[in-house]
Amino acid sequence: MGITLSQKERMLLEDQKKHEQICIEKYTNYANQTNDNQLKQILNANGQVEKTHLNSINQLLTGNIPQMNQQQNQTSGQTMGNQSSNSTMNNTQPGGVNKSDADMCTDLLMTEKYVSGAYDTAIFEFKDPKARDVLNHIQKEEQKHGEAIFNYMESKGMYNVK
Repeated sequence: MGITLSQKERMLLEDQKKHEQICIEKYTNYANQTNDNQLKQILNANGQVEKTHLNSINQLLTGNIPQMNQQQNQTSGQTMGNQSSNSTMNNTQPGGVNKSDADMCTDLLMTEKYVSGAYDTAIFEFKDPKARDVLNHIQKEEQKHGEAIFNYMESKGMYNVK
């Protein structure tokens, strides 16, 4: 069953499409830059889910409601197991925090916060409840990405909640 998009809905989807493309680019580039295997797994898993988001947005732009795969929710959480870290020692600050990894994680966390907020706005602007559900599903996954990054940062002493 197809949907007809308003001009505003189409504009919001085009914005989200750009956001997803940037997320894919960031996750791919940062996964290639880190020497920490645990972080690399998180970034690669999140990047794969971002590709499904881009595909979903592209389907919505053609007026089709994509099928949401419930397994996508688990992807980023599975990589958060107690894996040993092969963190590089160069660029490491006192206390063992890798500065470049911390900077990448901070950038990704900021990005996920922004993208999740943009989905929140889009959800409220969509007329079709099935399209809203798709956007809500994607937003929840963006929040899971942020949670995986936050948990990694906290476990490495990069993010101290007081």
